[in-house]
Amino acid sequence: MTSTADVEWWYRDRIRGLGLDTWFHPSVDIQRADAGERGDDFSSRPGEEVILPGDLLHVDFGITYLRLNTDTQQMAYVLRPGETAAPEGLERAMTTGNRLQDLLIGEFAVGRTGNEVLASALAAAKAEGIRPSIYTHPVGLHGHAAGATIGLWDRQDGVPGTGDYPLFPNTAWSIELNVRVSIPEWADKDVRIMLEEDAFFDGTAVRWIDPRQEALYLIPGG
Repeated sequence: MTSTADVEWWYRDRIRGLGLDTWFHPSVDIQRADAGERGDDFSSRPGEEVILPGDLLHVDFGITYLRLNTDTQQMAYVLRPGETAAPEGLERAMTTGNRLQDLLIGEFAVGRTGNEVLASALAAAKAEGIRPSIYTHPVGLHGHAAGATIGLWDRQDGVPGTGDYPLFPNTAWSIELNVRVSIPEWADKDVRIMLEEDAFFDGTAVRWIDPRQEALYLIPGG
């Protein structure tokens, strides 16, 4: 059986085999239908767990290349025997996460502060019935680079100091956020779709540095 720690160390070994390095240890965590809901405290995470069919997996991953850092989070689903797709509710949840990304990057404008972008994006999301949390940051020579902070997981009302910094053109960002969505196939249990994709703001528009994830990765469950 494969555990979350097995996958984390596979990632690390693979990165080193490519001659690269990490700037933080990769992490893998699980949400599943018959387990408790993930809490709001992102400062702690479960220990090693065995991955089972039907699990929703979340991976947090970042490498250093040419002195620059990446910071990404993506989601995968482990198929149950006989399944060829994830439950529809989980796929809809993924679409909701993408929608929050769109709303957030649509608020980027030169001179606006991180707190202004945060407030506008949260208001737009809530107006569409989305349950959002945004904690986006610049990325570059440091994984959390110099520049405006757009929310923290425990500061959705704005971040004094760094949240008051303005946005500048020609800057790179880790668009980091999550949405909480109720899943009908899981007895209406809430799950979190936690996404993080690196993007470039040219002063007019935001573009993804690599194509963003728009569907759950599907893993054969055996």
